[in-house]
Amino acid sequence: MNKTSIICGVSILSTALVSCNDTHKSSKQPNIVFILADDIGYGDLSCYGATKVQTPNVDRIAASGVRFLNAHCAASTSTPSRYTLLTGQYAFRRTDTGVAAGNAPSIIKSDQKTIQAMLQDAGYTTAVVGKWHLGLGVDTNQNWNDYIAPGPKELGFDYSYIFVATGDRVPCVYIENQRIVNLNPSDPVEVSYTTPFPNEPLGIDHPELLTKLHHSAGHNMAIVNGIGRIGYMRGGKQALWIDEYIADSITAKAVAFIERSKDKPFFLYFGTNDIHVPRWPHPQFVGKTGMGPRGDAILSFDWTVGQVLEALERNGLTNNTIVIITSDNGPVLDDGYKDMAVELLGNHQPWGPLRGGKNSIFEAGTRVPFIVSWPKGGVAKGKDSHALVSHFDMFATMAALSGQTLSDDAAPDSFDQLRAWLGKDTKGREYVMEYSSTVSVIEDDWKYIEPTKQPNPKLIAAGNEAGLSNQPQLFNLKDDIGERNNIATEHPDKV
Repeated sequence: MNKTSIICGVSILSTALVSCNDTHKSSKQPNIVFILADDIGYGDLSCYGATKVQTPNVDRIAASGVRFLNAHCAASTSTPSRYTLLTGQYAFRRTDTGVAAGNAPSIIKSDQKTIQAMLQDAGYTTAVVGKWHLGLGVDTNQNWNDYIAPGPKELGFDYSYIFVATGDRVPCVYIENQRIVNLNPSDPVEVSYTTPFPNEPLGIDHPELLTKLHHSAGHNMAIVNGIGRIGYMRGGKQALWIDEYIADSITAKAVAFIERSKDKPFFLYFGTNDIHVPRWPHPQFVGKTGMGPRGDAILSFDWTVGQVLEALERNGLTNNTIVIITSDNGPVLDDGYKDMAVELLGNHQPWGPLRGGKNSIFEAGTRVPFIVSWPKGGVAKGKDSHALVSHFDMFATMAALSGQTLSDDAAPDSFDQLRAWLGKDTKGREYVMEYSSTVSVIEDDWKYIEPTKQPNPKLIAAGNEAGLSNQPQLFNLKDDIGERNNIATEHPDKV
């Protein structure tokens, strides 16, 4: 499909833009705030049916916009999901887009088209704050004590304040504009994913040093802040983060970016740490849900959303800012730490009515919360939409919104879904493809899961059903949202 067709929604959009009478004298282009939660499931938010935990700030966005009930990420794990989001290209088109180690080189190549670079061309100031998990540098031998490139700047972000991988992977430091924050030159950072460093205690050998969380699987290498991690690290003691203040740190940077960028259009890509492991939220949230650290981390996420909304309101930006809230993939309970996520779950259902979760090709792995609000942009208020939408249409949809024409080699798998995101098109995409060790296709009410060629497919991944089989799987999601009845043999024509 020729990408020039993505501008078809601009005439509709431009009418909405002209009508924007925000108290802030900004340009007609809307600001864009994309908040990407980590491992929050379809049933984890109160606006999606959760009762044991309340998320009033997220609910406020849902009440002012569209809550999508059939929205999907591209993959059931972090790196491929984020790669597809920012490039508009299915991660499975390449073989190097799996879950990235903390010392992985940049997975997005410098010559690739990205959504943030496209928005730069449209006059936006761009920033990434929080979780990155897309690699830095040219190889696994980064010099962590200097400017690390390629990274966000080379890929189109004017400003960055990130942690490079996940909370459970080293290096456990903040990196601002591609330099480690608070680094003491006399205590340089070293990272390895193959060899421990001499005289650096490991979680597997020194459980007495695990003063906050013990591991249930893996996470027994470097010890940082009383928690075992994946990978080995030495040095940088002054720069190490404190887990319970990660949300505070990245939220403060996100708010500061909004405040200094208010006089021109901006794009903020904000990847939260919550609710990925290790879950060790700020003391103000501890014990508030009765579900242990996982439940309390959901409150932390909602607090973060509230801080961003307050910053927009304080600066007169609310009316002409598109706020999008979603998750990178589905939920997981025990993901390698003994944090009582399973034992304290009670009747809370992170997956809602769906089957599977993170690491699963079943719906709970890739069907995620997705909320779009834009008060002055014509977005329907308080509407539920069953339109089929997906993260990987962010690229083309934002191109349409900003009046950009995409070249044929940009975002090959992304298409303009502006009308659906505004709540005006009730159908959305014709189909969605997803990946989790195999490929699935959703079209209308049907979902097909490609059989895996593995002789012994992995049936369980981090406590979730992987959904893999040596046989074709076909489900009618209208009648069987829980994917319990494989009807592939009954409908060979569909298969």
